[in-house]
Amino acid sequence: MKASITKGLGQGFVVEEVELAAPIGHEVRVQVKASGLCHSDLSIATFIGGDFPVVLGHEVAGVVTEVGPLVTQVKAGDHVVGSLIQFCGACVNCLSGRTYICLHPEATLRAPGEGPRLSCQGVPVAQGMGMGGFAQEVLVHENQLAVVPDEMPWAPAALIGCGVLTGAGAVLNSANVQHGETVVVIGAGGVGLNAVSGARLAGAGTIIVTDIEDGKLEHAKAFGATHVVNSRGTDPVAAVRDITCAGADHVFDFVGARPVTAQGLQMLGKGGGLYLIGAAAMDAGVDVSTFAVLSGSQKVQGVYMGSSNLKRDVPYYASMYLQGRMNLDDLVSKEIGLADIETGYESLKDGTTARVVITDLS
Repeated sequence: MKASITKGLGQGFVVEEVELAAPIGHEVRVQVKASGLCHSDLSIATFIGGDFPVVLGHEVAGVVTEVGPLVTQVKAGDHVVGSLIQFCGACVNCLSGRTYICLHPEATLRAPGEGPRLSCQGVPVAQGMGMGGFAQEVLVHENQLAVVPDEMPWAPAALIGCGVLTGAGAVLNSANVQHGETVVVIGAGGVGLNAVSGARLAGAGTIIVTDIEDGKLEHAKAFGATHVVNSRGTDPVAAVRDITCAGADHVFDFVGARPVTAQGLQMLGKGGGLYLIGAAAMDAGVDVSTFAVLSGSQKVQGVYMGSSNLKRDVPYYASMYLQGRMNLDDLVSKEIGLADIETGYESLKDGTTARVVITDLS
């Protein structure tokens, strides 16, 4: 099969022939129909690093073609969405429903001595986040897959596995936003737009989106923002406080730059929460005044993958989309081929581009 391989830090994405092993244990073979481009994969390929060579890509939608002998949750012919959430299902966190912070995610991978899932000319090839979705097929543990209705379109389905889980999940799961509450979304990129969708599903009364690009703010309106603020020319803290009067109940920071995060903290009203999702740099963070947080009964919380249970949440978002209650179509700004990953990432620098999805796997 063909796959896009990253052979080393900064060496880009190159399509080559790769051998995929037969499924064993709980493994599932999936024919990829769509694979989203996420900045996390680009970061691994360009500056974070990891095991090389590697097939990256973790936002996958496709059809199950073969299952291992221990698989019970999916069958051949099922339409599935893959996620980078790797969970064992047996640790204390998994058993309490917090699969997104599983203590033994390595349980979804092959044990030493079982041979690699992927290889190229006899050399083992790593799978990014247990998935390796920049390929015609993937071999993945069944715990990383969720079944969706057959009528779900492939491109928006692929985005559910990461961007939608993270953005909407931050609102619905991590913050548990309630009907009528005030939400601020900082950063109207692909993930932030899903937070807007999540706020609509939660019944938030006011949904304010801040960004420095007008194109992204126009996107936010299409997803349900009630107010937008261009923070390049307007003080976003003053604007939010003017709109809300008493400050926001929930602020979601999808940018992760220190000055921006500090502004998010200043936007909070009494009892409000600041949720940290984005991290623009290794020194991202915020200085917190203990007195101010105590007197305002406020909290600052890190959010990973929207505190999501993928087996529950992926089918839910697919259902909301099919009912016309969640906008996923406008997330898909561009569809590309497997050989066009680098140009696809380049196009994401354009403020009018929300997400790019590989749909031509030929």
